Amino acid sequence: MPASPSTARAINDRLALQLLQQQGPLTAGQLKQLTGLSRPTVADLVERLTASGLIAVVGESGEQRRGPNARLYGIVADRAQLAALDVRTDSVSVTVADLLGRELAAESVPIGGDAGTGPALEQAVGLVERVVKEAGAERLHTVGIGAPGLIDPVTGELRDSTGLPEWHRRLVAALQERLPRARVIVENETNLAALAEQRDGAARGRDTFVLLWLGHGTGAAVVLDGTLRRGASGGTGEIGFLPVPGTEGLPSATGCADGFHSLAGAAAVTELAERHGLSADGPGSDRAEGTGAEPVAAELVRAAARATTGAAGSAASRFLDALADRVVLGVASVVAVLDPGCVVLGGEIGQAGGDVLAARVAERVARMSPLPTEVRAGTLGGRAVLRGALVTARDRAQDDLFAPPER
Repeated sequence: MPASPSTARAINDRLALQLLQQQGPLTAGQLKQLTGLSRPTVADLVERLTASGLIAVVGESGEQRRGPNARLYGIVADRAQLAALDVRTDSVSVTVADLLGRELAAESVPIGGDAGTGPALEQAVGLVERVVKEAGAERLHTVGIGAPGLIDPVTGELRDSTGLPEWHRRLVAALQERLPRARVIVENETNLAALAEQRDGAARGRDTFVLLWLGHGTGAAVVLDGTLRRGASGGTGEIGFLPVPGTEGLPSATGCADGFHSLAGAAAVTELAERHGLSADGPGSDRAEGTGAEPVAAELVRAAARATTGAAGSAASRFLDALADRVVLGVASVVAVLDPGCVVLGGEIGQAGGDVLAARVAERVARMSPLPTEVRAGTLGGRAVLRGALVTARDRAQDDLFAPPER
């Protein structure tokens, strides 16, 4: 059944806008060539998008030909602004960007565990308001939040999860109250990291893969046939609860202390490194299972990956071998169930291990599974959550803005 004229126009408009976003300013002739549309159709959509305020003339092409140079059209980036938040148990990071994803302002603040719900919430919301003001974001359209914990697949809200501070669950409502004209959405941090790695990082070109998050905690994000899978209760990828050998007991419904998390979380990685003679001591280091645990573990892994040759190479290699022995338990489990063909080691620790750790894990999973699996090191590290939140906010805003009304 052929599309109606209005549907066809909407499809053409979105295609043109996506090209302008991906490639920058284009002439009408270039749009015609890239879209395959007729000249009158392109002229019509350019007129329509210009009238709606979505695109504008931003210059002229440098082509040398008879007559005036062709006009270059570009997206009006300040038509809307976006905010992205990376919410951790002990900190919040915020970035504000324009419709093209260009950063306008950014800031992070630590939030202590003893701050209390009210003060912690005020710190987080106040930070967002401050960064929005600094960015001059008068048209804040969408706020994307990446947070630990489960997202209810029906309501889209952060579920009441054991171990998360109360201010996490109240943050969406507080932001919506203080920023009433903006849409506020929340997504699991590991899922956002996977979307970012797919868009801009190690999973580019993959429509089926699993991202294994290795950081303060552990988690997994599952993308199958181009779709992010959340599960019946939003719990797809809670791999920290996976029962594995080498722990003192079994995980429970209220905690993953004896699951995969206890072998591959930041505190466990730091302890493993020290057992192999690698020290986490030094200026600014903090080995507690809280503030500082993730960067310390990541730095130990990074240093080991660099030192696999030379005087310290033997200890570093033994540590990375032992770490790979642990990580492969999680990788082999998702490979056996999902057969994703590609596993990305994400988070600060996955990025820090780089190709050195990824190769060790790939070698082990090849011995444990008949299913061919590529193991890649994440390229975005901890920045992936913020990047994924921004990508999600931009996609949601474009769903709204890139659908010009009928004329």
